[in-house]
Amino acid sequence: MMKLLQTIAAIPGYLLTGLIRLYQIFLSPLLGPSCRFHPTCSEYALLAIKKYGVLKGSWKATRRIFRCHPWNPGGYDPP
Repeated sequence: MMKLLQTIAAIPGYLLTGLIRLYQIFLSPLLGPSCRFHPTCSEYALLAIKKYGVLKGSWKATRRIFRCHPWNPGGYDPP
């Protein structure tokens, strides 16, 4: 029973990481290399979700995306 509950609890993480991977595979190559951060925002989101879980990782990824603007110098910024 516990294994089933753990599997059900992991579904949102799988869905979110799947959506990010679809973005990386299909949409990101069309946009070209324009990210000012390393790792890129989508890779940062995957790492943050893996490290912190769906809620906190998504929050950190959202904050990172809002920091991506012309006045931010960017650079190396791991989760």
